[in-house]
Amino acid sequence: MKFHVQLAIRALLLLAFSAMIANLHWTGELTKFINPKYEGLSKTAAILFFILFLVQVTRVISFSKAPHSCDQAGQACCSHHDHGHSAFTRKKMIAYLIIMTPIMTGFFVPAKILDAAIADKKGGAFILTQQNQSAKIEDYLTSNETIDENISDEHEADPRLTEEKLEMTKKQYDKLKQQLSQQSMLKMTDEDYTIYYEEINQNLENYLGKKIQLKGFVLKEESFTENQLVISRFLITHCVADASIVGFLTEFLEAPILTEDTWIEVVGTISQTTYEGASLPVIHIDDWVTIEQPESPYLYPINIRMSF
Repeated sequence: MKFHVQLAIRALLLLAFSAMIANLHWTGELTKFINPKYEGLSKTAAILFFILFLVQVTRVISFSKAPHSCDQAGQACCSHHDHGHSAFTRKKMIAYLIIMTPIMTGFFVPAKILDAAIADKKGGAFILTQQNQSAKIEDYLTSNETIDENISDEHEADPRLTEEKLEMTKKQYDKLKQQLSQQSMLKMTDEDYTIYYEEINQNLENYLGKKIQLKGFVLKEESFTENQLVISRFLITHCVADASIVGFLTEFLEAPILTEDTWIEVVGTISQTTYEGASLPVIHIDDWVTIEQPESPYLYPINIRMSF
């Protein structure tokens, strides 16, 4: 009987990858790295890693004294690949350490939420001048979170996307956008944020003077006046690597007392302004409160089915 150390290490690495992905699902941290629509794919990956671990375990201990298949076939085979029976070298140690790095960070390093510093590197002010361009919408995150739990108002609630609506047809999407222009109070939730955002920026004239309620983190730029800031969110299409910034320029007297990355929820009136030569919406704040950062701070595009 022989115990193969390298094969045991490989088995443990496979088990660790499976456990790390499962742990991210268990703690809910996974959505801080990827779009929730890929949760099924990541679960499949965790299962495959575990199956490979079980297969690898069977090779850790060998009872036969017969020569390895590579020895029987000749040295040419072994010169091209390693079955884990060759000597443990420094090169292999470095390779194992590299593979262990994402496992260790996945278990012990908390996920960092994208903030105003990242937004500034991605060109926070530049996005304002691009808001009137068509937004790419693919999927969205379902949530039961309500927008009006921090600020009360006397307006009737507008139509909402329900938790069951993980996608909609193009016809349903266009109908919903038509309904938005008829609402006197626009309450932006995580589920329908991208719909409001795209519609307001593309058809601003239909929303001038309307009340709006939304939340996000504070983003400031040197080119802003002291009463201006952007209420920002990060939109993730696939993973945090492709995160883009969306947000609305706002104006109110208390803006100077708010620091970047502070999460606020506001009620205001939609108006129009010019920033760096571009016409864009601006929200004049009527009421606001500071809030805690949401458990799911990111937004995700909505999946539009082109069938009618």
